[in-house]
Amino acid sequence: MAIAESLKNQRILLAGCGNLGGAIATLLLQSGAEVFGLRRRTDQLPQGVTPITADLTLPETLSDKLPPRLDQVIYCLTPSDYTEQGYHAAYVKGLENLLWELQGQTPNRLFFISSTGVYGQNDDGWVDERSPTQPSSFSGQQVLLGEQTALASCIAATVVRFSGLYGPSRQSFLQAVIDGRLNPPAHSNYSNRIHEQDAVRAMMHLSAMAASGDSLQTCYLASDCKPIRLDQVVRWVREHTDCEEPAEDARDGSRVGSKLCSNRRLLKTGFEFRYPDFRAGYRELIDQRKGA
Repeated sequence: MAIAESLKNQRILLAGCGNLGGAIATLLLQSGAEVFGLRRRTDQLPQGVTPITADLTLPETLSDKLPPRLDQVIYCLTPSDYTEQGYHAAYVKGLENLLWELQGQTPNRLFFISSTGVYGQNDDGWVDERSPTQPSSFSGQQVLLGEQTALASCIAATVVRFSGLYGPSRQSFLQAVIDGRLNPPAHSNYSNRIHEQDAVRAMMHLSAMAASGDSLQTCYLASDCKPIRLDQVVRWVREHTDCEEPAEDARDGSRVGSKLCSNRRLLKTGFEFRYPDFRAGYRELIDQRKGA
């Protein structure tokens, strides 16, 4: 996918510019966009990103900090702690504070980075953007509230629901298998994932569509093309690299929910995956480890 010409000179705010947001910002810069990165500590922003030092959960730190004439806002915040309060602060209050400060501006598009955790399905069936969202976890419930806040705002909004991210900077699952700390039972829950490079490229693709004036849906599910049971992924990794025998106290990897995430709507926009299934992504990670 070529970098879209439409992004040149676009003024784009990354609200929350950590690992994922920073990678998105880097590609946006390469496309010729003017990128602003908002986070509590801006000393680790990618070179070329205009820093905005503020805490979205503390509205007083946002006062008069936002640049004018923004074309797009990408909300990409993560919780500072895994509690209901932490998730509410990150996904709901932070967004409310940002929208309040954006009053008077009319960006063309607000992107809200969400999660497939908003689904509560546990029947091994397919889910897509039209499926019911009834999460049982507090994390999914708060993320869903954030989605609703974005879609109810005065800015045209698009929610992007990512499944489990993995890649060079997210290798905890792979390391757990190699170390023998993960040993799911046969016929375990379905898992869904997306390589972090494809997650960044998907955001670039949708951002370019917005900049071109193309019609966007209010929600896209971003997950690779091959949902698969967790035990099958683990077995494949063990077959392709040296792993410790599973420890007696190894985690089984079980969690609430088992579903197959459909990316059909995203594919219909013309997006193409670089890593269409887990094999493509993990094979590259394993090869890189062997060559290190």
